[in-house]
Amino acid sequence: MAKSDYEFMDKSFGYLVSSSANVEKIWSKGIWTEGPAYFPAQKSLIWSDIPNERMMRYDETTGNVGVFRHHSNFANGNAIDRQGRMISCEQGTRRLTRTEHNGNITILVDKFQGKKFNSPNDVVIKSDDTIWFTDPAYGIETDFEGYKAESEIGSDNVYRFDPNSGDCQIVTDDFKRPNGLAFSPDENKIYIVDSGGWRYPENPHHIRVFDVSGENTLSGGEIFAECTKGVFDGFRLDEQGHIWTSAEDGVHCYHPDGRLLGKILVPEEVANLTFGGERNNRLFITATSSVYTVMIRVKGLVLF
Repeated sequence: MAKSDYEFMDKSFGYLVSSSANVEKIWSKGIWTEGPAYFPAQKSLIWSDIPNERMMRYDETTGNVGVFRHHSNFANGNAIDRQGRMISCEQGTRRLTRTEHNGNITILVDKFQGKKFNSPNDVVIKSDDTIWFTDPAYGIETDFEGYKAESEIGSDNVYRFDPNSGDCQIVTDDFKRPNGLAFSPDENKIYIVDSGGWRYPENPHHIRVFDVSGENTLSGGEIFAECTKGVFDGFRLDEQGHIWTSAEDGVHCYHPDGRLLGKILVPEEVANLTFGGERNNRLFITATSSVYTVMIRVKGLVLF
């Protein structure tokens, strides 16, 4: 990609990216790539190729890409817990799972008050080991990324699950289509995407921000940023609190005060991204059929 593919809205964006760092495509054989998660111990990236019902693995030391898991149950978002295990949102089975170190899969939670989830979409893990995830109806609307079905719960919610106690609670239920989510560096705030405008432009296409209490309850919920191109999907924060989020034309970077600082323009619609690499300053970007990577000047946020 050319250096002109960086778009600057604020001069401070120049302290976060280097216009000499090209965006590199490392793989391009998917249908809709999502859920990137980086394993530092293995120097590898795992992501979901949802419609193909598989998960892929990129070996950073060799550059090789291969299938990590066939029959992934239409897994979407993934995250790494403090023990180095992968937590996955499975849209096909409508559940949250954990991949153990030996490769076994543990079902964490698949129902709320006896009713099946819609299709868990994205997930983030707090430093107290609780797992927060969104549950829009995308995976049950058609047979493209799951299995078409009626919603048993009847709403699209955000949940908090405690793997130690097994307790699962709704933390907010006033979203059209809750999607990506992430905590601020101090964990006093949580940012949550509403991507309801993906199919219907009159619906939300923004990020909201909530205050998180010591009891893990939420308050506030003001709009933090409106997407200027398409809808937001998955996103991550760097250690300085900047929000790096997916959009139709690439990766948008926001200051914690809500200012759009700049964009990394990508030739495919971006679904999600994560930080990784030896110094955690390498962005891995899942975009439609491909995966891209670029080095930036700041490190990704690690909450634990």
